[in-house]
Amino acid sequence: MFRKTAGEVLIDLLIEWGVDHIYGMPGDSINSIIEPLRKARDKIKFIQVRHEEAGALAAASYAKLTGKIGVCMAIAGPGAIHLLNGLYDAKLDKVPVLAITGQVESDLLGTDFFQEVNLERMFDDVAVYNQRVMSAEQLPAVVNQAIREAYTKKGVSVLTIPDDIPKFEVESEARVTSSFFVMPEIFPREFDLEKARILLNEAKKPVILAGKGAHGIRESLLSFADKLAAPIVLTLPGKGVIPDEHPLCLGGLGLIGTKPSYEAMKEADTLIMIGTSFPFTGFLPTGAKTVHIDTDPSQIGKRYPVDVGLAGDAGKTLEWLTNRIHAHEDRSFLEHNQHRMQQWWRRLEQQEAEEATPIKPQQLIRELQKVVHDDAVLSVDVGNVTVWMARHFRMTNQQFIISSWLATLGCGLPGAIAAKIAYPNKQVLAVCGDGGFGMTMNDFVTAVKYNLPITVIVLNNHKIAMIKFEQEVMGNVEFGTDLVNPNFAQYAEACGGIGYRVEHPAELLPTLEKAVTRNKPCIVDVLVDANEAPMPAKITFGQAAGYARHMIKELFEEGKIDLPL
Repeated sequence: MFRKTAGEVLIDLLIEWGVDHIYGMPGDSINSIIEPLRKARDKIKFIQVRHEEAGALAAASYAKLTGKIGVCMAIAGPGAIHLLNGLYDAKLDKVPVLAITGQVESDLLGTDFFQEVNLERMFDDVAVYNQRVMSAEQLPAVVNQAIREAYTKKGVSVLTIPDDIPKFEVESEARVTSSFFVMPEIFPREFDLEKARILLNEAKKPVILAGKGAHGIRESLLSFADKLAAPIVLTLPGKGVIPDEHPLCLGGLGLIGTKPSYEAMKEADTLIMIGTSFPFTGFLPTGAKTVHIDTDPSQIGKRYPVDVGLAGDAGKTLEWLTNRIHAHEDRSFLEHNQHRMQQWWRRLEQQEAEEATPIKPQQLIRELQKVVHDDAVLSVDVGNVTVWMARHFRMTNQQFIISSWLATLGCGLPGAIAAKIAYPNKQVLAVCGDGGFGMTMNDFVTAVKYNLPITVIVLNNHKIAMIKFEQEVMGNVEFGTDLVNPNFAQYAEACGGIGYRVEHPAELLPTLEKAVTRNKPCIVDVLVDANEAPMPAKITFGQAAGYARHMIKELFEEGKIDLPL
């Protein structure tokens, strides 16, 4: 009777779990897994990346977009080490990812053999489940448990497999477990719901802060907010929960947010936090009564004092509250903030209309808005580009992904690759700064190799511009922020894709219109103004004073003013 090897069983189990692709780079310590993967290529694809970091970032992005587990693979030693950045992105953004890494053969462990690294210790902090496979018989149960824990704990599972294990046959007495997981339906206690109902009925100036956990409950959220007469503020991971131009929306909060959201928070007497553990508590109200809704009880009250905690599904919890709270007839607070928001949009429109060379980033985002489909996927990198997209791009029904808690440069391109694999019929764009794109740009050839027609917009200012601004706000002269970039359009052509370079405002819209219709991977290299500071919506005295000190230092160092005698 034919028995399968552990490597073949591993691939069969991944397919059984619904995994249809893996990101990775082949190598000696995983070749005994690569071979059964090759044989099953009609059911599960191997996406060869040029750097394992990009593979892990793509796996994390796939999980963020779909809710399905993202899978990446690497060899022992250097390959496994390269995975860490993407795995930490998955950990901090709480999405299910499985990392499969090779290891030296079992009888060589502990001998300081070539490429031997203590992977269990290395992955210990990043993983919710972290196991070395000890035998072929053990492998099926461990694979099922790894995937189950990644899903149920919303985190990273790591399987380290010594090179000899996948070659052994799995004996008939191997442990057999189930390839599925179940999730509980979580609903708050009635005692807590009643406390929240009473508190909300007494609210005079309520504000809602909606985060990642509010995705997928748009109608429930809008019904609740309308009955409460409460404006809705969005965290960065919550962007897209409701349309940015919806009458109840005040945009984002914090340094990348809007002035109306800052002012509404300052005046609020009641705060309702939904699916967020917002870290920048200095932007939250002082002394407001607070209701916090989250499926994870450990997040409630984690960073900010809470009066009522509701541990449960956000949609069902909001429906219960909406059906039981009084309709708030005094809508003056909401209407006042809506008026502020209208003024804010007019202010942004003035900034976006300014034509200049180098191009203003705000104008680029305005023109980009005109070519983006309503159901497009936007993979946004980290840096100033985050500010411009968060503040100026008006989301409707698009999906927006970013490295929100780790905030790692280089996430934009791998996210777009994952998005096109997840949704081959949707328009997919990566919006990157030159610093972020430079981190993972070698994997543009991955998009070319697998014919993934993504459009990459590069805001090219030859600077790590956000760090330049941070240094200036501290009152320092910028240092170490200059970048020497290639012509990214020519780079796209060299890789086998399509490249456009935009240097003047009039070229923007026609170029973007062409780029998004090409059926090949494309880079649009846009030269933008490095001196356009991503000023926060509300500037503190300390920030203004720091920037003034910086300008004085610049003038002194350049010899443009003299010191007094």
